[in-house]
Amino acid sequence: MAEDKSGSSIHWLPLESNPEVFNAWAEKAGLVMSQAHFSDIYGFDPELLDIVPKPVKAVILLFPIDEDGEARRKAEDERIAREGQPKVDNTIFFIKQTISNACGTIGLIHALANAGVEFKPTSPLQKFIIECKDKTPLERAHLLETTPLFADIHAESAESGQTAVQNDTDLHFTCFVEAPDNDIRRVAQGADVSEDMVQDKKSTGMRLIELDGRRAGPIDHGECTDLLADAARLVRSQYVSVADSVYFSLMALSGVQKLD
Repeated sequence: MAEDKSGSSIHWLPLESNPEVFNAWAEKAGLVMSQAHFSDIYGFDPELLDIVPKPVKAVILLFPIDEDGEARRKAEDERIAREGQPKVDNTIFFIKQTISNACGTIGLIHALANAGVEFKPTSPLQKFIIECKDKTPLERAHLLETTPLFADIHAESAESGQTAVQNDTDLHFTCFVEAPDNDIRRVAQGADVSEDMVQDKKSTGMRLIELDGRRAGPIDHGECTDLLADAARLVRSQYVSVADSVYFSLMALSGVQKLD
């Protein structure tokens, strides 16, 4: 799986896109499994999305890397560098990928750290997120490089898949979450924000955010009304429909349904 061109020489085995593998990783890292779990998303049709356990907290996509896709992502990064993303929540947890083939672990961290799920006290993931506070995405990546326990968890998970492990593939994981519009967040934090800066009352106040450790930062894909449906729609239109390869896989991180 593709690596961030940061100069790091660390190389991990790739993770299989498999809920059992991702759940095993999450449990070892400290997720309270009675509160959330990963499951497959079998397709984009409404009836297939309906069977995905709710509420969906994050969506993880495995997609093939090709020249056309890389060119589109480069153009998008250049546009964002010029125009900025004023609605992106400044509290989103984002980490750069500096380890070859670590995109599975990066996707897992992005999903779990932004999902509001519960971790076991003093677990590796809880301690990692606390240590990452006030650090830059690249500093967080360097912390991951020097945390052997995550390398061990990743290696154990990579070897537990159903298919033979390959050292290098042209596949990559990215993650989708929802986050409050930055103006909404600023209001909640007590900032003096004028009324015309806040979204209209018909808006959900949430944004669909893509988190890919190979990119410069979070990617704002617009208003989010339903994380699963919106992520599926974007994946279908911006990934699947423009690719020649069929090597795509989707998983959802689902929380516990709360009874009224």
